[in-house]
Amino acid sequence: QVQLEESGGGLVQAGGSLRLSCSYSGRISRLIAMGWFRQAPGKQRELVARIFSGGNTDYADSVKGRFTISRDNAKVTVYLQMNSLKPEDTAVYYCNARVKIADQSPYANDYWGQGTQVTVSS
Repeated sequence: QVQLEESGGGLVQAGGSLRLSCSYSGRISRLIAMGWFRQAPGKQRELVARIFSGGNTDYADSVKGRFTISRDNAKVTVYLQMNSLKPEDTAVYYCNARVKIADQSPYANDYWGQGTQVTVSS
């Protein structure tokens, strides 16, 4: 059973910083990647940043140089440090985990946290 527990988010002024955390509960051996997506009103959910089990990272162009994703392997927790926030970063941020359905399977499922609101005021 996979569970994701998110924390962080809130209201911040433009130029400020926030940090999101997401803890994973499940079989670590099946974890392919963890990351953050966001969805603004009227828009599709989009990738913000993710980190793969081997350590590679992937960022949306709009956040490169401002956001940093990292992980604590001991706690199986992923962090998203968001600096120089802009009003256009306002959205609900969802933690995501991509998990293989079995240790040797090429197939995977996506799991989602409940979402946390990030609001950046101008």
